[in-house]
Amino acid sequence: MSSSRQAYLSAMGLQAWVLRGPAPPAPSAPDLPDAALDWPGLRDRVASCTRCALSGTRTQTVFGVGNADAGWLVVGEAPGAEEDARGEPFVGRAGQLLNAMLRAIGLRREEVFIANVLKCRPPGNRDPTADEVTQCLPYLHRQVELLQPKIMLVVGRIAAQTLLRTGASLASLRQRRHAFGPGRVPLVVTYHPAYLLRTPTDKRKAWDDLKFAREVYAGV
Repeated sequence: MSSSRQAYLSAMGLQAWVLRGPAPPAPSAPDLPDAALDWPGLRDRVASCTRCALSGTRTQTVFGVGNADAGWLVVGEAPGAEEDARGEPFVGRAGQLLNAMLRAIGLRREEVFIANVLKCRPPGNRDPTADEVTQCLPYLHRQVELLQPKIMLVVGRIAAQTLLRTGASLASLRQRRHAFGPGRVPLVVTYHPAYLLRTPTDKRKAWDDLKFAREVYAGV
């Protein structure tokens, strides 16, 4: 703008309009925090994750499977060998038993969403380390935020202790309504299907837990 035009505008009490450059582009998915990702972006981030050493030993990540509008979220500890090979949680004998457990309370596998705390298999199916949980747990938190389930059914001691941040025994956590995350999602704990395959005498207790979870869900 010329100095004379600027002087005229100033004398008239007007403010000059200056053409600005183009607006900066919106952040791309790789630059977004986990909490801002949508389902496709979160899935892609998990698939390419290298936040911990498990990225160097996995066959593939296991994001989760099921209905993205489900009222039920089933959460286990971590993928096993079959899950690592197929990229899907709870397959094989443990998955078949989980399907039967869900059917017992009137649910089909396709009606729920199933995920794990860890998205990669720990070698030898060992327990997750604290660092692995720290690096991976934000993915599950975002899944919960996107899904907004009415209830979480957590199977197994390690998953329950991790999500509830407690060292309490599984026995003491069962048959109680817990809450998870900022949304205070109702959370119920029961035995892992793999444990029930080894200890079938506890299937009756698991059935009691499933009935309790169904009651909690009905009351939400």
